[in-house]
Amino acid sequence: MFNSQKTQSRYKLPDEILFCSLCTMSNQRPRIQFNAEGVCSACVFADRKRNEFDWGARWSELEALADRVRSKDGSFDVVVPCSGGKDGSFVAHTLKTKLGLNPLTVTWAPLRPTVRGRENLDMFVQSGFGHVMGTPNPDITRRLTRDSLITLGDPFQPFIYGQTNFPLKVAVEHGISLIMYGENGEVEYGGDNKNAFRPDRATTDHDDHYFSGLPVDFWLEKGYKPGELSMFSGPSNEDISSNKTKIHFLSYYTKWDPQSNYYYASEHTGFRPAEFRSEGTYSKYASLDDRFDGFHYYLAFIKFGIGRATADSAHEIRDGLISREEGIALVRKFDGEFPAENFQEFLDYCQISEETFNSVIDGWRSPHIWQEHGQSAWQLVKQI
Repeated sequence: MFNSQKTQSRYKLPDEILFCSLCTMSNQRPRIQFNAEGVCSACVFADRKRNEFDWGARWSELEALADRVRSKDGSFDVVVPCSGGKDGSFVAHTLKTKLGLNPLTVTWAPLRPTVRGRENLDMFVQSGFGHVMGTPNPDITRRLTRDSLITLGDPFQPFIYGQTNFPLKVAVEHGISLIMYGENGEVEYGGDNKNAFRPDRATTDHDDHYFSGLPVDFWLEKGYKPGELSMFSGPSNEDISSNKTKIHFLSYYTKWDPQSNYYYASEHTGFRPAEFRSEGTYSKYASLDDRFDGFHYYLAFIKFGIGRATADSAHEIRDGLISREEGIALVRKFDGEFPAENFQEFLDYCQISEETFNSVIDGWRSPHIWQEHGQSAWQLVKQI
């Protein structure tokens, strides 16, 4: 297990905690950058989206791309990763109805699906889309989830492997060259900006951006067999190259707005939000498909001091939906809320005790982010 002294060095986190002067994000988000005025790279990019980009010209680029890949015989011509949520639904419906493409939508199975998440996926498919679900061996998934929680401080790492690699595998198997994602999270929410002004990304970015620098083969060293990891792995680089597979982001071609996507999906694909807000935040229309989502966000709060409310409020400030003052109030009220509703189910799923879980949590607390406050109590060194 990585101890607290290694958390900071592993993610190259700055010693001094700073908060963006425009939103609620801190400089502890991996790969984010702050300029001399104390503004984070995501806010800088949001300003450029508002004031500099020629969205008409970019849409024309997308139309030209669609003309190049559109099938002539009704075959699938683009892969769209989609769980039935607002964003993937928006992407698939836009490509189909506005550009005349025929998306093959792809879902990687959640660890434990929610009722609302499954309803949304079913409604989306019934609205008129071909669909493939990737469901790995549940025993292997369970083991990887537990081991990822302990080794990487993120129980969602095996889900992220599949979510990232399975669309590539489907694209190669079906001979589809284009994969269209929604937003480029690295530039929209703060991260590596090397792809900020291009529509695509290289598959070689996966290890650093999504896999915590540890590809699927890392688990071979932990005793897993190649066959056990096959569904979590992507196709070979040779197969990707020969298929001429390209990953593009719709957010390059049209201004990305998660709340507008919610209204769009509600109208066109039957998407419905949750009845109540998600634990750890104030919203109820994002990341609804897995009962264990909350533990992914809670571990991010432990490792970086950045919880789900920080992530939600930061992009809503950039989108002009709330003020920074409102965002700060929401962060202070909801960030770091423990996902208690599914806690016992999560422990049973991982086959660990509550004591083991707490030991893992405390092992990922970095001393530059957390300080002890009384017996078995912790508080952030610096809060927004």
